[in-house]
Amino acid sequence: MAFLPLRPVELPPATLALYDEWLGRIEDRLDRADCDRNELCRDVLTELYHPQLAGSPAFEPGAGAGIALAQLDPRNVTLEPEYYSDIDAERFAQVKPLLWLWEMFDKSPSGENVHLGIRFRRVLARHVFRRCGRNFKCFQFVKFSFGYNMEVGNDVVVHRHVLLDDRGGIRIGDRTSVADYANIYSHTHDLADQRLVLTPVTVLGDGVRVTYHATVLAGTRLEHDSMLGALGLATRNVPPGMLALGIPATPKFAKPPLEERPILPRTSDPLADAGPG
Repeated sequence: MAFLPLRPVELPPATLALYDEWLGRIEDRLDRADCDRNELCRDVLTELYHPQLAGSPAFEPGAGAGIALAQLDPRNVTLEPEYYSDIDAERFAQVKPLLWLWEMFDKSPSGENVHLGIRFRRVLARHVFRRCGRNFKCFQFVKFSFGYNMEVGNDVVVHRHVLLDDRGGIRIGDRTSVADYANIYSHTHDLADQRLVLTPVTVLGDGVRVTYHATVLAGTRLEHDSMLGALGLATRNVPPGMLALGIPATPKFAKPPLEERPILPRTSDPLADAGPG
């Protein structure tokens, strides 16, 4: 196999300055004790979707575009987790505006911008998750349940179209990656009556890899350095250093011992967090 670390990608200095200024304004508002997150969400989405209306009286829901403008304010929408009986309504009220902002940013023209998108989601994650380590990288169209039950370590990567159902809690260790279209659950329903719900914590240990289209069911532990193969369905714990394959996933292969793995040079990450983690 070829050794292919990430390469740096240059942007015009004026563009970088524009992004820095915009992200800085958002982060400054979030850091203020009196920040109204609903208004923050509304203001940012107006800038992204209807910049000509930003700051104008026509911004208010019911004027002009009516329903379309109302969707910019999270107080005018409901999200599926709000209907769950086990929701902490007070905690969710704090993160809902940021989850809605996250999702609507991803659907905007800016959502496909890797440089801006990863930095933007990183800012929000620090105010949504129970814990968010340094260098968190999240690509577009990732869905959460509550958001506030996420615990994420350092150097974690979550790729596109991933479901992170943190209803019971998800803990992700350092240097773990979740590939495109994977699903991680932390709640399950009774066979006979779906109103009976179990919400165990799901754990992905340090250095775990969940690969394409794989699914981890509620309460499962993928121990450190383990891997769940493509399309795999993890219904039981995966031991350290093992590759689990199939439906249901079964440990099939052991990774080589650390001393037998190739020694590769350290490389920089062009998408790493320049600020405090």
